[in-house]
Amino acid sequence: MTVAELDHWRAVALAPPFALGGPLGSGVLRASADDFVVDEQLGFEADGGAAHVLLHVEKRERDTLAVAGELARLAGVAARDVGFAGLKDRVAVARQWFTVPSPRTALEWATLEGRGFRVLAAAAHSRKLRRGALTGNAFTLVLREVTASPAALDARLAMVATAGVPNYFGPQRFGRDGSNLDAIAWWLAEGRLPRGREGRAFVLSAARSLLFNAVLAERVVDGSWNRLLAGECVNLAGRNSWFVADALDAALEDRLERHDIHPTGPLAGRGRGPGGDAAALEGRVLASFGALCERLEEQGLEAARRALRLVPSGLQVTWDGATLTLRFGLPSGAYATALIREVLATAQPLLESDDA
Repeated sequence: MTVAELDHWRAVALAPPFALGGPLGSGVLRASADDFVVDEQLGFEADGGAAHVLLHVEKRERDTLAVAGELARLAGVAARDVGFAGLKDRVAVARQWFTVPSPRTALEWATLEGRGFRVLAAAAHSRKLRRGALTGNAFTLVLREVTASPAALDARLAMVATAGVPNYFGPQRFGRDGSNLDAIAWWLAEGRLPRGREGRAFVLSAARSLLFNAVLAERVVDGSWNRLLAGECVNLAGRNSWFVADALDAALEDRLERHDIHPTGPLAGRGRGPGGDAAALEGRVLASFGALCERLEEQGLEAARRALRLVPSGLQVTWDGATLTLRFGLPSGAYATALIREVLATAQPLLESDDA
């Protein structure tokens, strides 16, 4: 791999093009963990089954895997048997859900606390919680020392609420200082993935995310990230299902305008993709990533799709001098930082290594 190729990877992964004109000023995000609060929305309740315990956990400045490991230790089970729906940022206050196999010795889960976490509620549940098994996340973000005009920011945020932003994978997905990109390059050169399950998963997910961001970046540049192309794989908003739109019509355009559907980009693997103009565009972009696409197919990954457009729900804006508080909801798998970057450039003094 050449230096130029790796530089291109870093650009599309860590600094992809803006869609709304770039940040209007700067601000400080995560001056403390309390400035980044996320509440996981499951969309279902515990079913009363005896096999597992469904735990609602608040964690602070701990990563999800560390908390899962601590819960496993307390329950006397293997870490792999603890379920959770998503990885959450370490430098944050996150309220998320876990499942733990019911221990032989009863535990007072509802009063349990550990380093950087506490259990808020516990209930009997029949199944292990799987990755992605949530409807979305609710965010409360505080940005301090904001330099941009409140009027200009309010106007930009109103645009974000109606037009959305590109649904990029955030820099968290690519590791500290883009370290996961180096791991992908090593995989291509040496043909070996990390030994551990989580290490392999991070490399594979980062590789698919890199390809997605590359396609989305091209569609931001040509202005098609928020419109449908002929042959588009169309996502049904809020769901993991999609269909191919061989021909475009007024009904589809109306649904796109109402945010009922979104254009999509690839999560590379084996399987059907788009046709027509959408396939031609993706083919042009992914041609320079041919070896990586082949490696992903060799891993037996099934192709999937991800919405190119991200539209927040219930966006609320509050000002207190130069401090801006934002409250909004995002669907599962979306990054709050993808929204913030279209508004403000942010310094994050406490951000060292986030979950991917």
